[in-house]
Amino acid sequence: MKEKLDKAIECFKKKDWNGAIDLFTSIVEVEPDNAEIYNNLGLCYANLGDDEKAEKNYLKCIELNPKIPQSYINLVDIYYKQHRLGEGINTLSYAIDMLPDDLIFRHYLARFYIEDAKRDLAVDELEYILDKQPENFDAYYDLARVYFDLGNYDSAIENLENVLEFKQDNEWIYYYLAEAYQANDEIDKAISNFLKAIATNNKFSIPYKKVAILFMARGDYEDAVEYLEDYLNFDIPEEEKSKVSALIDSIKKKIGANEE
Repeated sequence: MKEKLDKAIECFKKKDWNGAIDLFTSIVEVEPDNAEIYNNLGLCYANLGDDEKAEKNYLKCIELNPKIPQSYINLVDIYYKQHRLGEGINTLSYAIDMLPDDLIFRHYLARFYIEDAKRDLAVDELEYILDKQPENFDAYYDLARVYFDLGNYDSAIENLENVLEFKQDNEWIYYYLAEAYQANDEIDKAISNFLKAIATNNKFSIPYKKVAILFMARGDYEDAVEYLEDYLNFDIPEEEKSKVSALIDSIKKKIGANEE
């Protein structure tokens, strides 16, 4: 049986999913209570795109041994993909009961709650995680996005600033932080973070237009033109290019009028 298992694992590593399925299936025919083999079968079927058989095998694994963390993760990945949020939430709640010290389940649960628009419940789970793992920057990020959706921009900003303690070279974090400052009417800080997003990745197109609009609203027309012209150098739709070009012309006319 060990030789057969080694061959099955070899097939799995080579992504020979059908070969691995044949070998794993022959093993469970002899060892019907081998939970890990059912999890492996589930992974093979998932890689073949057969989510129905994958789900069946993950459920069998959990039934035989509810202490295998990966089987829950594999199963709820299917539920998330298929937007079966209620089943995912129930599965993760059961996983937490079985493995209460494994915080990954609470993080997955928070993301299911977010998707299901149960944001207050998501906040509870994420704050629980951060109480246990105060350096979990993924939890800070998710919590920030929840607070942003709830309109609590101060808390969104606080949590994004916490993320920056761990990830200072991520343009998206600066971008989301800028959006939160903008929503909170802190325009100077919004501009600063849009510019940091650009400095981190000058090929990141979105903040160029965003910061230009803020410069324009603040009356810094020359800066607005500069960043809009930079934005035009990106691969953006022709309709968008036409609108931005017209906006640049309008701003330049305003600059000219002010100079007169």
